[in-house]
Amino acid sequence: MSKQITLNPTGKDNSLRVAMAVRMRPSRPGPLSTSLTFGWRALLKIKYVPEQLFDVTAFPIMFTLMFTFLFGGALAGSTSEYLQFLLPGILVQSVSIITIYTGMSINTDISKGIFDRFRSMPLWRPSVLAGAMFGDVARYLMASIVIVVLGVILGFRPEGGFAGIVLAVLILLLFAFSLTWPFTALGLVLRTPNTVMMAGMTILFPLTFVSNVFVDPQTMPTWLQAIVNVNPISLTATAVRGLMHDTVTAGQIWMVFLASAIIIAVFAPLSMYLYRIKR
Repeated sequence: MSKQITLNPTGKDNSLRVAMAVRMRPSRPGPLSTSLTFGWRALLKIKYVPEQLFDVTAFPIMFTLMFTFLFGGALAGSTSEYLQFLLPGILVQSVSIITIYTGMSINTDISKGIFDRFRSMPLWRPSVLAGAMFGDVARYLMASIVIVVLGVILGFRPEGGFAGIVLAVLILLLFAFSLTWPFTALGLVLRTPNTVMMAGMTILFPLTFVSNVFVDPQTMPTWLQAIVNVNPISLTATAVRGLMHDTVTAGQIWMVFLASAIIIAVFAPLSMYLYRIKR
């Protein structure tokens, strides 16, 4: 059946004018909805490219098994005793390393031209960055579950119980969210995703190893203890360890909040500035 075409007195097709006249323009999406949309986009990347979960599963398992069974006997006298100290630290280390992928993902969008298309859309500009971070929170949560489940299988017994584990993961997610901002800035500045990865590893490897993740700082020289004690990785590992073993203090938790707030206060405005001037 042929479609009837409405003609104006001049004999021209009037359907386009009618459609534009009777239909209302959709309202502009708000900051929350656009941020959640970009967060869903980040999750869809995992769905269609599941190889991205390799770093979330393989590396945490490898680090946990390697350090527990290679160094547990030498450092703590037994692998079981060392696991109680190590696992919260490995949790912090693994999730911290995963934060690099936020910068890599943004840099990939830039190199493919998708970034410029997003910038041309009538939406809240920070939602592109915020959405990517929201999506990556799911990756951090997956890594946390993998490490905790493996630890329990190996003999990890948190005295804080299930509630302590949940609170520890929540405070770790807060710290990881703050840590994504520096790597977002790197993703906006550097030229390739591989360069972002190399720069991120160059920053995080010293931070994670010069910390209390693997050993007690009291066994270190005094000058090194001073560095370790102010390391944000150490502050987070101390709070996570305390929450899991029910030995945490309010001061340890507040130090994580303070460190996270400082990182966000410095690098969030910087990232937004780089985002606005990006060409």
